[in-house]
Amino acid sequence: MKHLTLNVIFLIMSLAVINCGKTSHEETHEHESAETEDDAGQALLDEVDKIHTEAMEKMGDVRKLREDLKKKIENSSDMVDEKKKEIEAKISDLDSAYNGMMDWMHKFNPEIDSLDKVAYREYLEEQIEKAKKVQSDIAEAIERAREN
Repeated sequence: MKHLTLNVIFLIMSLAVINCGKTSHEETHEHESAETEDDAGQALLDEVDKIHTEAMEKMGDVRKLREDLKKKIENSSDMVDEKKKEIEAKISDLDSAYNGMMDWMHKFNPEIDSLDKVAYREYLEEQIEKAKKVQSDIAEAIERAREN
């Protein structure tokens, strides 16, 4: 009987050690998973910032081209209406690209606390696409404005 009691005690202690090990391993895995999700979120946020920064670097070009085109219209009183409308369309494209950037920036909220990690990651992925669209619109407007 004493031998059976020792075996039961040994079995209970063994199970306790095994369970403790599993809990520790699971907690470590959950912690690593949370860190991975945090890293993924940070990587997405960094990508949004990179695209935004690249687009912002072009905003000076947008303003300068807009001013140059407006002066071109002002300084050419004998400009053909078709040419004037073409330049005005270019100015409108530049304004639209500029306003698109400002609109996106005002709506972007990198610190949405109400979202879980998955929803936050999805939000950032959506923002990357929106930022790329803004960046593309700016590049296209600049390219059109520089055409003769």
